[in-house]
Formats: sequence, C-alpha cells, structure tokens
Amino acid sequence: MSDICSRSYNRFRCDCPSLLIFRIGFGLAFLFYHGWGKLTGGPERWEGVGSAMEIFGIGFGHTFFGFLAAFAESIGGLMIALGLFYRPICAILAFTMFVAMLRHMITGQGSPAHAMKNLFVLVGLLPLGPGKYSLDALLSKKFSAKES
Repeated sequence: MSDICSRSYNRFRCDCPSLLIFRIGFGLAFLFYHGWGKLTGGPERWEGVGSAMEIFGIGFGHTFFGFLAAFAESIGGLMIALGLFYRPICAILAFTMFVAMLRHMITGQGSPAHAMKNLFVLVGLLPLGPGKYSLDALLSKKFSAKES
C-alpha cells in the first residue's frame, strides 16, 4: 500500500471507492439538509442568510449573498457528490462555512460546531482531490485524449 504523500503529483490522488462513497454522502447531505431549503426559501430566506455578511461590515446585498450561499450549499453539494469542479466548489463551500461559523460565534445564535466541522472537512478534502471515480477525472481523461 503506497503512501499518498510519497507518490508523484496526481490531481486525482485517491483511487479507492471510499472517497466516492464519502463524496456522495457528504455532497447530498449539503444539497438536501443545508442548501435546498435555503434555495427554495426565496428572497425572505436569502435576506436572512445573507445578513451574515454584516460581520464583515457589508450592510448591503443581503438577498444576493444569501442566494449565493444557498446556491453554493445546494448545487455545490451536488457537484461534490458528482466530483465536478471539485476543488473550486470545496473552496467556495469552505468560505460559506467560515462565514456561518463566525456568525454563530459572534451572534450566539445556534452552535458554530456543525459549520466548523464542515469547514475542516472541506479544507481537508481540498488537497485530496475528487478521486479516480469522479466526473473531473473522466473529463480530464477525455480532454487529454483529444490533445494527443
């Protein structure tokens, strides 16, 4: 069994199905338990979610920022499950969880624990890559075959 760190660089490092199973569970949980209710909640819900940006001194565009967070959590969760645009999505969701964590810590409303756990999971997944069983890997193979 080889060590991931000792291998030469490969952006699809993990070739075991465990990452696929984890990605599907984690991504669909984001879609259904975090983002979908926010995304379908409409402008009133987006306004409330987006008001978290006030912790950074941004007092405008709450509806827009709330929609971005809802979109990131729902569509981003689906894309993690599929392994499509994996690293950018992990980074966007990590930032979203960072904002959520800070909001819970500063306002005292709810616990920051869940957002913090998700933040660290996403940061940990970022360098790992989507794995061999992902749409990113499949598309990479197709594009590299066309170039040669």
